[in-house]
Amino acid sequence: MTKDTGVIPKGTTLQGRNILFAVTGGIAAVESIRLARELRRHGADLTIMMSKEAEKIITPLALSWASGTEVLTDWDHTMVQLDDYDSVLIAPATRNTISKHVHGIMDSPILMALTAARGNGTPILFVPSMHSDLFDDRVTADLLEALDTEGSSVMADEVVEGRRKQPDPVSIVANLCNLVNAQLPNRKVVAITLGANRAPIDAVRAIQNASSGSTGWSIAEHLHRMGHHVICIAGKTSADPGFSLPDVRRGGSPDEMLSVSKTVALGQPKPDVWIHSAAVLDYYTEPLTEKKASGADFWKLTLSPGPKHISELKPLVDGAIRIGFKLESGVSEDVLIQRAKDQIETYEVDAVVANLKEEVHDPKSLRSRIVYPDGTVEDIHDDAGLCQAIESLLHTS
Repeated sequence: MTKDTGVIPKGTTLQGRNILFAVTGGIAAVESIRLARELRRHGADLTIMMSKEAEKIITPLALSWASGTEVLTDWDHTMVQLDDYDSVLIAPATRNTISKHVHGIMDSPILMALTAARGNGTPILFVPSMHSDLFDDRVTADLLEALDTEGSSVMADEVVEGRRKQPDPVSIVANLCNLVNAQLPNRKVVAITLGANRAPIDAVRAIQNASSGSTGWSIAEHLHRMGHHVICIAGKTSADPGFSLPDVRRGGSPDEMLSVSKTVALGQPKPDVWIHSAAVLDYYTEPLTEKKASGADFWKLTLSPGPKHISELKPLVDGAIRIGFKLESGVSEDVLIQRAKDQIETYEVDAVVANLKEEVHDPKSLRSRIVYPDGTVEDIHDDAGLCQAIESLLHTS
């Protein structure tokens, strides 16, 4: 075995998890190297199996190099397909493999592993990849419905160039993390607001506050990987999430974001947690109905305060864990913390993430501070620490 030592860890959401990664004979088997490396980046302990058809597309040596472990290609006396796994990933999952699994055929180690996993309730993620004509065939639809009925998960991408190509490795592993960690106790439904707000001042111009949404996306991604059900309420964002989150709802203006938030608060599933990381536009004006003509020396705007979203939502989210954010600039640390404490007292939130704008992107400074109702202040040094602290707060409040 040739071991790949070039994988840099990205996280620990699969740390200590035994994952069986099975590669079958679709052309997307060429992506298995990238997928194995991504699994390792998040701490997975891998067992790798390949079908005979997959060996025609990619060699076991290449996949062994990427995964850092031997690749099983045939029956073996150790019967590792009957070991206990935290999850089984089939990528790519050919229709032939899916059909055999649904009908209980066990003519390979992979199919025996799938039957055993189904029998003991191990989470299984199938990632089909095939020509759209095959995917859209009624028989394929029946097979995928059978997988859903038995409790297995299916992840398929949109049609591109007439094919259902395999999703990118980051998205596959993120969904696998969610599938595995959803089995942990005390998982929550989490609503998180993120990004900036934009409000018009005439028919073509607008004012907008500065927020890329990157912090909110990072928190949402981490909580999704940890098995929580995450609902993102996103305003205007210049940053993109690292993978396709399953539930993103847009509300660009202050009124739109508040409306979407109220819909989420009153809908199902009802959030257990609210994270208010959006940079809500506090001041705006009634816009002109047409474009103000160019050429004038001055244009005086009178900005009026808008409703505080965290206050407006308070009566609708009774009993939920609530985490506020406070960003200040040009003030001392003591003033920042006091204003965070004031937010806790005013809105009765469970914690406030307090940031000094000058420190947020300075690696030599603190990333942020988390202020708690008892006056405790927790120093946060980086984005990973912030995500982990917030995830811990979900279980201690």
